[in-house]
Amino acid sequence: MRTVRTVPELRRAVGAHRDDGPVGLVPTMGAFHDGHLSLIRRAREECATVVVSLFVNPAQFGREEDLHAYPRDEERDAALAAELGTDVLFAPTLEEVYPPGFDTSVEVRGLTDVLCGDPRHRGREHFLGVTTVVTKLFNMVGPDVAYFGQKDAQQAIVIRKLARDLDMPVRIEVLPTVREHDGLAMSSRNAYLDGEERERALALHRALRAADAEVAAGRRDAAAVLAAARRELDARGVEPEYLELRSADDLAPAERVNGRTLLAVAARVGRARLIDNTVLGGE
Repeated sequence: MRTVRTVPELRRAVGAHRDDGPVGLVPTMGAFHDGHLSLIRRAREECATVVVSLFVNPAQFGREEDLHAYPRDEERDAALAAELGTDVLFAPTLEEVYPPGFDTSVEVRGLTDVLCGDPRHRGREHFLGVTTVVTKLFNMVGPDVAYFGQKDAQQAIVIRKLARDLDMPVRIEVLPTVREHDGLAMSSRNAYLDGEERERALALHRALRAADAEVAAGRRDAAAVLAAARRELDARGVEPEYLELRSADDLAPAERVNGRTLLAVAARVGRARLIDNTVLGGE
């Protein structure tokens, strides 16, 4: 595996293998867990060349978020990426991604106004940071396929629209959420949880399971489904930032579970802001 720090180095490294077959990109902020590794494994299965980017993007952190505390261990991440057969690890500096004078952004409107994009939560600025850096990564690498996780369902929907609207020649592959043995969705921020907080954090997954059971029993009205989920959160003293049913395709509000309906939840447990989701009523 070759580690590169600059865009010219990256383009030379990828260009040397461009004719070998598809190029896959796994964009990450590091602190790898099994969710990240599942993306790298799939990229290795499907692509001739695998590029993993490692960049903690300050533009997607809010003023009160954990940019400086965000876990970083490039040596460990690089070893894991190499073990899984990554060809190129792109680990740029802040100045390489946002050089002096940088003053451009890429915005996807509509989809970024709700859920995490609601100004009461992370706000549209979060997704502005995501879509701008992803656009830059797509331009830097020129991937045929880019891999994301379902845990960040809204992000995946936004990026699919970004690629479609801007005619980017890249397929967006979204893989299932990877969970701990107890159901907690894997996240780099799980490291912030102490023992008691981790037990409380399980309420998010239990809420999703309760909603799924409600739908399986034939109750598809939004109020009934959300009430079942909310009971699990209340039982463990977890107050959600949001708990909403929306279309899994375009994030339109859903009054009933009908086809592909996304149940999304976000909550703060201790220092950790956690998100999770499930698709109800269809695959």
